[in-house]
Amino acid sequence: MSGRILPARLARLRRTALRRADALVLTHLPNLLYLVGFRGSSGVLVLTRSHCVFFTHGIYRTQARQEVVGAQIKIVEGDPLPGASRWLARKRPRRVAYEADHLSAAGFHQLAHILGANVELQATELCVDQLRAVKDADEIARIRASVELTARVFEEILPLVRPGVRELDLAAEIEYRMKQHGACSQSFETIVASGARSALPHGRASRKRLRENELVMFDLGAILADYCSDMTRTVFLGKPPAKVLRIYRAVQDALAAAREVVRAGVEASRVDAAARRVLAKRSLGRYFVHGTGHGVGLEIHEEPRLGRDSPARLKAGNVITLEPGVYLPGVGGVRIEDVVVVRKTGAETLTPLGTELICL
Repeated sequence: MSGRILPARLARLRRTALRRADALVLTHLPNLLYLVGFRGSSGVLVLTRSHCVFFTHGIYRTQARQEVVGAQIKIVEGDPLPGASRWLARKRPRRVAYEADHLSAAGFHQLAHILGANVELQATELCVDQLRAVKDADEIARIRASVELTARVFEEILPLVRPGVRELDLAAEIEYRMKQHGACSQSFETIVASGARSALPHGRASRKRLRENELVMFDLGAILADYCSDMTRTVFLGKPPAKVLRIYRAVQDALAAAREVVRAGVEASRVDAAARRVLAKRSLGRYFVHGTGHGVGLEIHEEPRLGRDSPARLKAGNVITLEPGVYLPGVGGVRIEDVVVVRKTGAETLTPLGTELICL
């Protein structure tokens, strides 16, 4: 994370989050990474109009000094939230905002108890998440590199996809090769689902062995330089029958229709509706059981969400997935997923692979 970028992010957050509050307490670890660069697993950031203080456990003393930019570091024993709350109480704030989407009930009660009854706690929703939703050029470059790594790994494992191979073994090979190519981890548990199991949208890899004449769905993503990627491709082992080709082409057309709608200013729900219209016309609409996409960045699921009732409007710099799918219980499923950048004039596709059905 750039030492110039992080203070600018803090300044933007101050302008938006402290309009009606004296302080903001941040506990969500991806937000701490985004704002001050901390990659550990225990931390609290307190932001006031004149202070930015990062609290963490002693085991992160050295790491915090190496990573944290733009905040004073305070080391506490145990959970950093009580220490942060006590420090904040001494500042005598009247109104304190907290991340309603990320603070646990126990954490809320702890914060309220230490601050006392005279302090008004204000729930904020997605205050940092909305800032994170619009990516700068460096973030887009990192996501692009992560997407390209994921695509490269998928192409590398295709020769291994054959009847008799276990789904688990393919998933393990995918995750191993991601790390070989520089990823620190996978973005999520790799999905390899074959045959009737491919009708499970989030079917985890199992001990099932691949068979001839069946669909195999791969959903994979890597974390590279802190940023996630997400890609789904569905292949067929053998010569696909007409029914499979019909379903695949419908999903392919739904993806193209969704991409055509994407541009800054468009309602996210319109992108979802474009994909659904295509599938509904092919009598497949009821088999599309999830939203058309979601934001991608430091986390695999970020704002904006692209579903039927999504209230958001797309903004230039959003990085989103487009992932229509059809899932026929007991038969199999098809999903195709690309990552795109929202631009003023349309969608820039980051996924470097084509969407034609691969037959092995």
